[in-house]
Amino acid sequence: MIYHLIKYLDTLIDIPGSFMFRSITFRAGAAAVSALVIAFWLGPLIIRKLKEHQIGEAAKLEAPKTHLSKAGTPTMGGLIVLAALVLPALLWADVQNSYVLLILFVTVVLGAVGFLDDYLKVVKKKPKGLIGRYKIVGQVIVGLVVGGVIFFHPEWIDPSLVALKSKSTVPFFKHLEIDFGWFYIPLVVFIITALSNGVNLTDGLDGLAIGTVGIVAMTLGIIAYVSGHAEWSKYLTIPHLRGNGELAIYCAALVGAALGFLWFNSYPAQVFMGDTGSLALGGVIGAMCVLIKKELLLPTLGGVFLMETLSVIIQRLYFKYTRRRYGEGRRVFKMAPIHHHFELLGWPEPKIVTRFYILAILLMILSLATFKVR
Repeated sequence: MIYHLIKYLDTLIDIPGSFMFRSITFRAGAAAVSALVIAFWLGPLIIRKLKEHQIGEAAKLEAPKTHLSKAGTPTMGGLIVLAALVLPALLWADVQNSYVLLILFVTVVLGAVGFLDDYLKVVKKKPKGLIGRYKIVGQVIVGLVVGGVIFFHPEWIDPSLVALKSKSTVPFFKHLEIDFGWFYIPLVVFIITALSNGVNLTDGLDGLAIGTVGIVAMTLGIIAYVSGHAEWSKYLTIPHLRGNGELAIYCAALVGAALGFLWFNSYPAQVFMGDTGSLALGGVIGAMCVLIKKELLLPTLGGVFLMETLSVIIQRLYFKYTRRRYGEGRRVFKMAPIHHHFELLGWPEPKIVTRFYILAILLMILSLATFKVR
């Protein structure tokens, strides 16, 4: 809104310094600061309202016993994150940009799916919340819309995307691209669904999911800025996507929102994100990788989420296999997702979170290195 207002006024009168508002770096910084301020302002208000209405986390049977003390902590704090993300994006990004419109669509729809799940669990007291297959349906629909628009109408998003619509660049290799053809749409559906659920699984310790999301968002913001910059993309020999730079503003807002929410979600947490935040933020990360054409970078960049997801898959498959073969289910990990395994090994919760942050930062550095070490 501010961007468009200044742009309009500049056509009527000569506003001193208006050139700054055309700068992506200026608007990205403004979006990050705005998101942080909004999170700090809204956080106490929403937490107080959640407490008043007794919207608290129920005790989880699939978590270590030490988590019983967390029961009753306000949940649905994802409302703080989403407000602190969407409002600055509307203020500072070019909302006529198709990349921004698509990522807003992903955020709002998956945020609504997560909100419905949390509402059914903590307000309507349905233990399972929204049935799993319905959540999957919501994620698949979002993936189909994003994948379908890119595949069938890439010119609506960005004319420079037409030649790349079903292609993905390969990390560590110059000029190497894989064309998925018609399989590209299922790939997009898989990425958005997997990341949405991956962040949801990671959201099991105070500050773990939101801090990791912030680190990944910072990386994606850098990549989006470089992809949208003619000179930098040429220097790094990566596809130049002209409108991609606006996604850097969205990522900056996400970094600010993550930091603001982490203030309240760090150990010991005053509020939990819930599915309202985790499903939406996971979908945003997946969609962002799709929109900047770095789908194959996800196993590296989202390594923490991949590790959490694989630990659950391995645990369940091995348990079913051993129960069928030996009559008794056995486990690879003490508990899955893997952060609970480390808890049962005796690691303090803050230490686990800090070490996962370190791992996420190392993966961030490796991901950025793929653009030069090729």
